[in-house]
Amino acid sequence: MNKTSQYELTVIVPVFNEEDNIAALEERLSAYLPQALRTTCVLFVNDGSKDTSLERIMEVCARHEGFFYLSLARNGGLSAALKAGIDATESPYVGYMDADLQTTPDDFNLLLPHVESYELVMGIRANRKDSGFKKFQSKFANGFRRMMTHDGVQDTGCPLKILHTDTAKRIPFFTGMHRFLPALVLLQEGRVKQVPVRHFPRTAGVSKYHLWNRLVAPFMDCFAYRWMKKRYINYRVADDNFTRA
Repeated sequence: MNKTSQYELTVIVPVFNEEDNIAALEERLSAYLPQALRTTCVLFVNDGSKDTSLERIMEVCARHEGFFYLSLARNGGLSAALKAGIDATESPYVGYMDADLQTTPDDFNLLLPHVESYELVMGIRANRKDSGFKKFQSKFANGFRRMMTHDGVQDTGCPLKILHTDTAKRIPFFTGMHRFLPALVLLQEGRVKQVPVRHFPRTAGVSKYHLWNRLVAPFMDCFAYRWMKKRYINYRVADDNFTRA
C-alpha cells in the first residue's frame, strides 16, 4: 500500500546536495505536521545527491512517522524530481517546497484554506531576502514569462505550491516545467490562486541557480511552451463502464 494515500496532503521536498539543510528541514517539518490544517506527510525526493543528503534523509525518515523518501538513480533536475514525487503521491493534494528553507512549511496553512476551490494554490514571496541582482533577474524572467504565457502569475518561482493531485498527474512534464506550473494548470482549465507568503535568506547550502538557468533557459522554454500550447490535448472522461464497481 502507498502510505501517502493515508494523508490528505503530501509535501514533496526535492533535495540535491543539501546535507547542511537536512537537520533544519527535519526540525521545521516535524514542527509543522501537527499544526497542519489537513493531515500531511512529507516525501523527500533525493535527486542523485553526491553528498550525504540521502543518508541524512533516511535517518530523518526513520525517526518520524509520516516522513517518506524516494531516491533517483541519477540527478535529473528539479522538474524530474518534482515529477517523480507527483507520480508517487496518492493523497488528494500534493504540495511542493524547496529544501533551502527560504520559505517555511508553516505557510502551507495560508494556502490550504483555498485548495477546494482552486486546482493550484501558490505563494507569492513577500519582502524577498535575495540580492538586488537576483531579484532583478527574477522580475525580468517573470515579466517575460507572463507576456509569453498570459498566466497572470506574479511570482512563479515561489516554490510553495499545492495542487490537486489528479491535476498534477495530468501536467505534461519537461525539463524546466516547474516554472510553468500555473500556465500548465490553466491549459487544463484549472483555477489558480496566489497568496502572499514569507521569504527568508538562505542560511546553509549553495544555490543551484545562476544566470543560465534563471534567465537563458527559461527564455527558451517560453517558446517551447507556446509551441506546446497550440497542440495541447485536454480532455475529461464523461462516462465509462469499466471503472465502476
